[in-house]
Amino acid sequence: MCTDCGCSIRGKDGHDHHHDHHHGKHGQILDNPHLNDPKTITVIQKILDKNDHEAMHNRAHLDSHKVLGINLMSSPGSGKTTLLEHLKDVCDFNYGVIEGDLETNKDADRLKAKNIQAIQIQTGSACHLDAFMVHNGLHDLPLDDIDVCFVENVGNLVCPASYDVGTHLNVVLVSIPEGEDKIAKYPVMFRKADLIIFTKVDLLPHFTYDIEKEKAVARSLKPNVDILEISIKDEDSLKAFAQWIDFKIKMRG
Repeated sequence: MCTDCGCSIRGKDGHDHHHDHHHGKHGQILDNPHLNDPKTITVIQKILDKNDHEAMHNRAHLDSHKVLGINLMSSPGSGKTTLLEHLKDVCDFNYGVIEGDLETNKDADRLKAKNIQAIQIQTGSACHLDAFMVHNGLHDLPLDDIDVCFVENVGNLVCPASYDVGTHLNVVLVSIPEGEDKIAKYPVMFRKADLIIFTKVDLLPHFTYDIEKEKAVARSLKPNVDILEISIKDEDSLKAFAQWIDFKIKMRG
């Protein structure tokens, strides 16, 4: 069950996904009585504990193959798949991708067209990946042939932050066209980040966007977070991301 939006998921571990909010005037969401029930809180905790146990298994599985796991998160349209497409042209390591989307195989197909190993997970109505979904994807990737496994999470700045999927690092993208305030409005996500990437920075001249202010907000939430600015039109910025990953690979030995 998602602790942020009150949904639950029916996946291979057998729980439902639904939204059960009560609405007041003008669609205002009121208190969800189910989330005030101590029994519900206990169920939520059991689900999260079960997920965390599976996440530990995923990390151990990646470790046994000497693969670095990176959870890639953002709102829809921030450029996760595009970044992974173009990273292929500038990096020296091999990587595969577990793709999470509600429907279609479009993102995985885009990556396969670039000769990137990709596994698509269709979540149906689920607003994030969990460790069980990622576990299934890991067994379909040729881990002995890659150095890095990216988990491209469902586009959502809320729910993915609550679910450990078993990776080693969290990378969060925020794009210039989204506008200022995303970091302040979704602090849980950005507190979990090891790296924040500002994408589509070539569009800065066309938007009122104070990127230095947004960086300061990010560092007020997590002072030691790494930050990069990336445009797919700027190869050097893509290389900086590749170098960041290379460093993390070497740190793991």
